[in-house]
Amino acid sequence: MCDKIPELKAGLRNLKTSAVAFSGGVDSAFLLALAAGSGLERLMAVTVDSAFVTRAEIRRARQVTQDLGVSHQVLQADILKRSKVVKNSPERCYHCKTAVFTLIREAANKACISHVLHGVNTDDLADFRPGLKAAEELGFEAPLADAGFSKQQIRECSKQMGLATWDLPSQSCLATRIPFGDPITREALLRIEKAESFIKSLGFVHIRVRCHGKMARIETDEESIVPIMRVRQQISAALKPMGFAFVSMDMDGYRTGSMNYLPETDEK
Repeated sequence: MCDKIPELKAGLRNLKTSAVAFSGGVDSAFLLALAAGSGLERLMAVTVDSAFVTRAEIRRARQVTQDLGVSHQVLQADILKRSKVVKNSPERCYHCKTAVFTLIREAANKACISHVLHGVNTDDLADFRPGLKAAEELGFEAPLADAGFSKQQIRECSKQMGLATWDLPSQSCLATRIPFGDPITREALLRIEKAESFIKSLGFVHIRVRCHGKMARIETDEESIVPIMRVRQQISAALKPMGFAFVSMDMDGYRTGSMNYLPETDEK
């Protein structure tokens, strides 16, 4: 798949001016690196900072753009002021991405940049992603998906290119830790971020702390379930003062989209 990179770079170069929606994750970092090496006349990375984004992600986004030598804008979005987002219906992602991508589109227009890109891959197209509709409505282009790149292929090519992001764990916004129908609060988001940060500080990489009211449900990869249980008391002691009355371990382990179910039904 990496043999498609020259063709992909040529396609990016033909755009002449581009802004990349940049989270600092595996996909957007790969896309930005390709764009940076394509000879575009003007390139800009745009990161939108909100309550749904961890501080670690913002720091990484700044570092990656600095390493690539790409102009970088970090925009602020008070996403919790949007009632359709806070309501947390299954269409939450659509409403959130509409707000976020509108900011990116406006920044691109202000900089006289014609094309806006995001790092969607072919795996994303098969998942429940209402935000893709928002991207399409706002005219965002998806060069990686169009070229047929999967997540694994992006990782492999990123490794070949020497990108430090090649083995980063998959990212998703903090709102995905809260079940549909439960209103999203700043307090819950901060509690989730602190809980995940603590567990990661113990050496665990693939971690999700799903917030079911006052209960934390921890998901991790299959290989880490036994090791994490060895420090369960330490984790419980740390998470309870954060506001969790109960701390549990999901025996099915981490899986993408585990919260994409409607409450009290089996409908995905």
